[in-house]
Amino acid sequence: MTATIAPTRTSTVPAAAVVRSVDLAGSAGRLEAVVNEGADDAPFAALVCHPHPEGGGNLHNKVVYHAMKALNDPAWGIAVPVLRFNFRGTGLSEGAHDGCLESDDVLAAMDWLENEYKRPLVVAGFSFGAAMALKACCVYVPNRPPVRALVALGLPTQAEGHHYSYKFLADCTIPKLFLSGDQDQYAPAAQLAQVAGSARPPSELLLIPGGDHFFQSQLEPMQRALSGWLLSSSLKEQWR
Repeated sequence: MTATIAPTRTSTVPAAAVVRSVDLAGSAGRLEAVVNEGADDAPFAALVCHPHPEGGGNLHNKVVYHAMKALNDPAWGIAVPVLRFNFRGTGLSEGAHDGCLESDDVLAAMDWLENEYKRPLVVAGFSFGAAMALKACCVYVPNRPPVRALVALGLPTQAEGHHYSYKFLADCTIPKLFLSGDQDQYAPAAQLAQVAGSARPPSELLLIPGGDHFFQSQLEPMQRALSGWLLSSSLKEQWR
């Protein structure tokens, strides 16, 4: 379903200021990562995956950073620990870009989060990172860490003559948010609505008015929609 953007939320939980560098054990070698610590009583840990490295994407991408802040900054009412990492062949991460096997890198990041925090996960990704996050979480993998919510920011449906349909979403029971600008050049609203509509419920589509693929000048509305959905979704009882 398509819904309106949720209002800003605030919280009195203590600020989470600690940021540390960590190394993840990926199938292609060591993966560079950073984690922003969250509130001690946070019910979840979160992961945010970056866009296509061949387009300059890395863990410091501004959409990834602002999504992390919406999940980690107490001002947004959530304050969970958030991990960001570089896909194989990006930054200091070992290996070489593949374009498909990066979903294994997502799984490695999820395993690290579960081992570190012993909490269920919220998994988000932007663009290519969204596609890899959905694949990692929705295609069957034995003993995968528990995921309570999935967020696909700017999920591409078309790029450079290719079209993407994500048929595996039809069997994915995890609550899902598809969040994009209504002017996204890589995900026309009608195409993204088809993808979201083909996904097994619960699934929700939120479109940022005037937003393009990179949420140019719309990063705060993106944060507001992301945090608002998490706080008002089926997870809401666990935030209290």
